[in-house]
Order: sequence, then structure tokens, then C-alpha cells
Amino acid sequence: MQYRTLGKSGEKVSAIGLGCMGMAFAYGQRDDQESQATLELSLDLGVNFWDTADMYGQGLNEEQLAKVLATRRKDVFLATKFGFRVREDNSTYIDCSPAYLKKACEASLKRLGTDHIDLYYAHRVDVNVPIEETVGAMAELVKEGKVRYLGLSEASAASLRKADAVHPIAALQSEYSLFVRGIEQEILPVARELNIAMIPYSPLGRGALTNTIKDVKGLDENDFRRSLPRFQQEAFEKNLAIVNALAELAAKKNITTGQLALAWLLAKGEDIIPIPGTKRRKYLQENAAAADVNLSSDDVLAIEQLMEGYEISGERYSEGSLKLVNR
Repeated sequence: MQYRTLGKSGEKVSAIGLGCMGMAFAYGQRDDQESQATLELSLDLGVNFWDTADMYGQGLNEEQLAKVLATRRKDVFLATKFGFRVREDNSTYIDCSPAYLKKACEASLKRLGTDHIDLYYAHRVDVNVPIEETVGAMAELVKEGKVRYLGLSEASAASLRKADAVHPIAALQSEYSLFVRGIEQEILPVARELNIAMIPYSPLGRGALTNTIKDVKGLDENDFRRSLPRFQQEAFEKNLAIVNALAELAAKKNITTGQLALAWLLAKGEDIIPIPGTKRRKYLQENAAAADVNLSSDDVLAIEQLMEGYEISGERYSEGSLKLVNR
């Protein structure tokens, strides 16, 4: 495994991380035994950068990780998030108030079975709480030794600047892939100016860029992708044409389409550390191997020129969820 420096933290983490959300939440049926085997194998492969959140299965994902952390905590650079809360009717809202985040941190530490979180993210920017207040309270957790480094998720360039002025921000997590490149305009340049690592989530387009999903009807009935605009049948079919074209490029290099998509991200800068999610050892191994794929500048250009010939169909989130990003 290759390793990259996590922004101004100076910490070395695996160039390919592991998104753990799907083990407990959003992507159909759980398989706890396979998930635990995937976590254990990830460390054997050198994938030491794990990403979870308190909202994934309402704490369940953190508890799943705790079973492996119990014996291998020192091998993991552990990231979790706070900010999403659930109402009685199961709807969610953002709460990044100082009072709540301290409770959320304590609860995460307990579920994870650890005395510290390596990287603690605000899952979204709370428009009702100044980002300076949120980060100021997060900084107190650093002073207390409960958190080592701070991060933000789906924050705007302006929020990044305000936050970093209060306490050093080590990482920004945003959706970034061949399908979602909006951060390249303003957010990524500001992150680079401030030496903040970029952590792309959904770097495989929620699975669409792997070329393994041929028909959305095959997704589990509980799979949340069924509700996403990009995974509606007409939009998905249009996007499948893009994936098929990428698959031809990948085949020429004897790699999978997913590996091509991850290698493209890695080639965009040493400060980029994607966290593809999986709950299966098979895909973990495939994703991890992408760190060894070296794309030349000509390869990157060819991929981007191919993408310019297409228009991505469908938004990445529902209208309501889109209001929570880039704030």
C-alpha cells in the first residue's frame, strides 16, 4: 500500500481508505460476518484509514468497527463524524452546536470502544451555528485528548477559511469522482492553499463507476440509491454509456473500471485520499490495488477528454440533501 500525508496533520494514511457506511446503512442487506472479515483484511492490506459516522445505522457502524478496534486500535487511523440527528418521525436535521457535539463525541467514543478519535468531522455545516463556534468547541475536544485532528465535510471554500482560522483543519471530505467534479472550481484550490487534505467520498459514483451495476432494478429494495436522481432508470441508462466508454480505456490497461476511476483521482494530486466504501473483501482488494496503478499525464488527459464528450444525467442527491452541501 502507498501512503499519503493527511494535510497539515503530518500523519501518514493509506492512499486508499475504507468507507464503512455500507456495512450498516444505505446499501441493502447487512452481512456482519463479511463486514468484519473486510475490516480485518483491510489492515492486512495496509488500508489503515477507516471512515465512519455516528449516523451510519444510528451508531451501529461504529459498534461494528469496535469489534476489530478492540485488538487492533493502534493499526487504524480512525475517522468519524457528528452532526446529523434523527427526529421521532425518522427525518434528519443538522445540529453542530457545541453542546450537542460534545455529547456526540462521548457517545462515539463509547460505541467505538476507544479513548480517542484520530479525525473528527462535522458531517455538514450547520447554517444555524457559526462555523467558528462549532470548530471552537471541536478544538476543546483536541485539548482534552479525545480528538487528535479536525475535519469538515461538504463545506464551502468560505467555511473552510473561517474554520481553519479558529483551529487547523486537517481534512475536507466531499463527494468527488469522475461524475462529481464541482469542488475543482473553488473548494479544492482553497483546501490546497490551506494545506487541507481532500478526502473524496463516493469516488466510484456510489458504485456506478465500477461497471458492475447494469440495471438499477437489480439493487436491493432497501438500497437508498433507488431514491437518487442519478439512479433513476432513464438517467442511469445514459450514464451507463459513459461507464462503458471508461471500461474500454480500463481494459487497455488491464485494470477494472473502478480502478481506473480511483487511479484518476490519485493522479490529481498527492493531497487526495479517496475512501471507496465496501462491505466485501473482493471489492476491498480491488480498490486497494488501485493504489498501484500509475496513470501518466496523457492517461489522465484521455480520461478527461472522454468525459467531456458526455453530460452526466441526474443530480447526485435529492433536492433536500443538495441544500446541505457546499455551505
